[in-house]
Amino acid sequence: MTIENRKKIRAVMFDLDGTLLDTAPDFIAVVNQLLQEKERDHLPHHIIRASVSNGSKALITLAFNVEESHADFNPLRSRLLELYTQHIAVFTKPFPGIQQLLDKLAEQNIAWGIATNKPAAYTVPLMEQLNMQPAPQILICPDHVQDSKPHPESLFLAARELGCAAEEIIYIGDHLRDIECGKRAGSITIAAAYGYVGDENVDSWQADYRVEHAEEIWPIIEKYL
Repeated sequence: MTIENRKKIRAVMFDLDGTLLDTAPDFIAVVNQLLQEKERDHLPHHIIRASVSNGSKALITLAFNVEESHADFNPLRSRLLELYTQHIAVFTKPFPGIQQLLDKLAEQNIAWGIATNKPAAYTVPLMEQLNMQPAPQILICPDHVQDSKPHPESLFLAARELGCAAEEIIYIGDHLRDIECGKRAGSITIAAAYGYVGDENVDSWQADYRVEHAEEIWPIIEKYL
């Protein structure tokens, strides 16, 4: 669908880790702390960073080379999450350009929110500690939906809560599951190539747009005002 015959956008939704927030430094700290506790060598920062968007299970597999079926997997994951809870917002901060983007959205009276696969038990305290302003109008975690991303339920819920259509939402994410979620909902999608994409071929996700820096997002939004 061309820009000319699309509805004007009324909301911008963000994935959390690797899109809105650079949470990797805190994950790097706790993964290496856990490795140290188990008397193992630290992993290079860039190796951990590339896996952050895949969640705690992927980080345990990466760090200890064990699958979910292994007897050590769940105890290691529980300890990692315990450490993360204690270290949830020490180094985490919005990506460069995000604060300016949120300010511009507020100036234009465009709602913004978060749709993440990060459980509410970690997302809520993280956002409370960061106290971002302007604050998000909606925060959707796996706890709030029956089907997590890439299923589009998160964006359909956001549309209902914000009083708009999913087609009036721009969704920004740094993972294929985010783009698939947005496309299946009928939203406009932006691939955040500045996020935790690792060796992924971002263009293969076929998002409507791709950005290398958060500063590139606003010019795209302006096309739909």
